[in-house]
Amino acid sequence: MAVGSFNTRADRAVTLARMFLLVTGGTGYVGSHAVAALTEAGHRVRILARSPDGVSGALAPLGVSGIETSIGDVTDPTAVEGALEGCDGVLHAASVFSMDPRRADEMRAVNVLGTDTVIGAAYRLGLDPIVHVSSELALLPPVRGQVLTPDSPVKQSTWPYSRSKADSELVARRYQDAGAPVVSVMPAAVWGPYDPHFGEGVTLATNVLKRRVPFVPPGGMHIADVRDVAAALVAVIEAGRGQRRFLVGGQYISMPDLVRTLAELSGRRIPCVTVPSWFLAAFGRAADIVQRHVRTQLPWTGEGIWVLNCAARCDDTKARAELAVEPRPLRETFADTISWLEEVGHVSRHANRASANSNVKSPNESRPTTLNASAARRPLMDRRSR
Repeated sequence: MAVGSFNTRADRAVTLARMFLLVTGGTGYVGSHAVAALTEAGHRVRILARSPDGVSGALAPLGVSGIETSIGDVTDPTAVEGALEGCDGVLHAASVFSMDPRRADEMRAVNVLGTDTVIGAAYRLGLDPIVHVSSELALLPPVRGQVLTPDSPVKQSTWPYSRSKADSELVARRYQDAGAPVVSVMPAAVWGPYDPHFGEGVTLATNVLKRRVPFVPPGGMHIADVRDVAAALVAVIEAGRGQRRFLVGGQYISMPDLVRTLAELSGRRIPCVTVPSWFLAAFGRAADIVQRHVRTQLPWTGEGIWVLNCAARCDDTKARAELAVEPRPLRETFADTISWLEEVGHVSRHANRASANSNVKSPNESRPTTLNASAARRPLMDRRSR
């Protein structure tokens, strides 16, 4: 399957009209894959970026070039309205994705106020659809035994990133209640190849592969492939459908199983001990205190451990049925993630890798062979995709 292509059922009966779309966060992880999928589907795309410098580096590895770019920031109303001029719809993917509590103010400014700025301007200008890339984390923590659905109530976490995504989802729902054609798409944790900012998912994969995670909690998370998230975002690009919400949950995996699967696929021996959730929660809070005084990004954060301890289960039946998007196997996502990390030099290829992957579907043969390794090696703290 080509990079950016859909993982949808072939018998889908609806042919979607081509549109002119603004994409915010188009140089980020989800945003760049969405741009690739949108252009492959025949849509015209303009992106809003703070600088033209990172556009090619983010999109070239996905086979995308020549994208129209408007320079500006999602927190600047004038820049946003100018970028929206002439567009039919908007895909708002800009977000600060970090579980570093030191960036709480930046998360609120971009994730909450930026969302209000973009959706508000698009509504005033009459754009349809207005697609908001939200997050499953907006619905955490679940009530004991609760399975999350797109219509689950938004919760008010005390953790900075989860709280910012909850507050941004509340902004989207407020505009939905006002009649705006807002479509909220809530992915679970996103993994897969080609992350231009080397974000939380591939950082965790790298840390596991380098044996930097000697212990894990028994909990886990839903993981969605970034290419499947992009396919879902393309599938909701329809005018006249009104307010909608979707979860893109992928599949659930516990942390012990995640470590075992990465070890098997990479051909590595990765020793790891499962410890009680309360112990790791205390460890995470201690790590946050240490993180305030060191520049090196630590492998654990209090918020990241909290998410894993929630061990939330998601029901994305609605997205699978209405958008005809089927999640690819997690083993394929993990195998492609490992291959990309090896190709850009973040992890070394293990001698047992070939035999370990004998039963795994090979990564895309049609994807570019020349990768933007310098973009992939940007500092871990530079994860502001807008």
